[in-house]
Amino acid sequence: MTIDTHVHFWKYDKKRDAWMDDMKVLQQDYLPQTLAPTFHRNGIDGCVAVQADQSEVETRFLCELANTHSFIKGVVGWIDLKAPDVEERLQHFSEYTAIKGYRHIVQAEPLEFLLREDFQRGVAALKTFNYTYDILIYHHQLHPVTRFVPLFPDQKLVIDHCGKPDIRNKEIQEWAKYMKEIAAYPNVYCKLSGLFTEAAWKSWSASDFYPYLDVVFEAFGVDRLMFGSDWPVILVSGMYVQWKSLLEKYMENYSAEDRDKVFGLNAIGFYNLQV
Repeated sequence: MTIDTHVHFWKYDKKRDAWMDDMKVLQQDYLPQTLAPTFHRNGIDGCVAVQADQSEVETRFLCELANTHSFIKGVVGWIDLKAPDVEERLQHFSEYTAIKGYRHIVQAEPLEFLLREDFQRGVAALKTFNYTYDILIYHHQLHPVTRFVPLFPDQKLVIDHCGKPDIRNKEIQEWAKYMKEIAAYPNVYCKLSGLFTEAAWKSWSASDFYPYLDVVFEAFGVDRLMFGSDWPVILVSGMYVQWKSLLEKYMENYSAEDRDKVFGLNAIGFYNLQV
């Protein structure tokens, strides 16, 4: 099966979604029925819906979509992992079988956010429920990740969007150093997603991405990489088919078994998807 590990759904709200102010293409509703034709054209069998708004309301919204659209195989939701009652909230949401893990928009937080004691307590509580944790950061926030990851050796972790390297300015050395350090921990995976929006929007070339793909393929290997689109955010810089085709071209000399891992099997194992 081909699984897209990173898509978003929303009903556009101008106030809530102010982060889209310079992304006009995103300022509309994006729902499963909007995505279904794209999945059909690209041979995608299922996806993981990932939170975009930090609210329990959205977590429930995504679970409802998963209940009514069979191609949504799992949800990465949000609860306040800093909250004193985090265990109670996790217990409450454990009734929603679509939820496979959680995420916090750390890229919008202060540099040392991942090192907060209250946040780490929340992340530590995830393992009891067999939940994953998605790490969303920019490249300049990777150093705290290298200190965060060793604290959770038994927790499934995944770096979203390859740690958002600065492809636009062709910065790679420091990002590569930290990504290799993080990849040394076998419980950490990496999503091949979100790179179009880190390049020059709509004026990139495929060769811009290859040095960054080389780094993560060497560091994480085919057993800990997962295909994702970051739809619909990808649309600010390119088309769904362009990203999928770019990765397929990059992997054309890999075995069919290795391609199957990156495009689906790793996702099924990491997120405990029922397919």
